[in-house]
Amino acid sequence: QVRLVESGGGLVQAGGSLRLSCVASGSGFRINAMDWYRQAPRKQRELVARITGGGTTNYADSVKGRFTISRDNAKNTVYLQMNSLKPEDTATYYCNGSILVGSGYLELWGQGTLVTVSS
Repeated sequence: QVRLVESGGGLVQAGGSLRLSCVASGSGFRINAMDWYRQAPRKQRELVARITGGGTTNYADSVKGRFTISRDNAKNTVYLQMNSLKPEDTATYYCNGSILVGSGYLELWGQGTLVTVSS
């Protein structure tokens, strides 16, 4: 069974930085694309950043220039480096992965990690 587990959230002051990690565990799998989403209270979940299997990245306009998504295939881990954080970045952050297992793909979600940015 393949699982995604996020970590790295916490409380930070505006202007600060955090690095989120999403680790895939299990056996017999390969991470294809991975997304980071976030959901603030009373708001819809939104896509923040994406990294494809080939390493191409895309970002929401609201985080461009501040957030960086990267991956370490040897560690089955995807990171989200968040700099110059703003109070409006406060949300629960989720990773969402397209995971190749055997001959098929699974879409998996992590449990989320809370990021709180104080002003």
